[in-house]
Amino acid sequence: MAEAKDAVRNVAENRKARFNYEIVERLEAGIALTGTEVKSLREGKATITEAYAGPSGEEFLLFNAYIPEYLQANRFNHEPRRPRKLLLHKRQINKLIGATQRQGFTVVPLKIYFNPKGRAKIELALARGKNLGDKRETEKKRDWDRERARLIREKG
Repeated sequence: MAEAKDAVRNVAENRKARFNYEIVERLEAGIALTGTEVKSLREGKATITEAYAGPSGEEFLLFNAYIPEYLQANRFNHEPRRPRKLLLHKRQINKLIGATQRQGFTVVPLKIYFNPKGRAKIELALARGKNLGDKRETEKKRDWDRERARLIREKG
């Protein structure tokens, strides 16, 4: 039972981000959530495929992340797509703002998970968008790797 408590538990993953963006750097941030949002996340029903993070004044927010309402919460429920504050150090916020405004990067969420202490965390990526040729190249490489693995399996 102690092993299960120490494990990191994924809630939502943005697998499309690795295809659409070239990931330059990753960082971990906390999320300011309400109680019903945490309970809904523990059920594992969040979606972050269309989510993005951006500055709002002096803080960084997560936009368009879908955390469905918690059914047992009745009138005390949260709004499913509300902007959520990301808990980052001032230095990290300044770095992200600089990268997005001056260098044309995008801040994309990769996954939401619970760390071993039971806190909800989000893994963010500083990313640059791929063009169509890069996406095709990624797809060709993935197909070739899959084909090569199949051939090795049949031969061996």
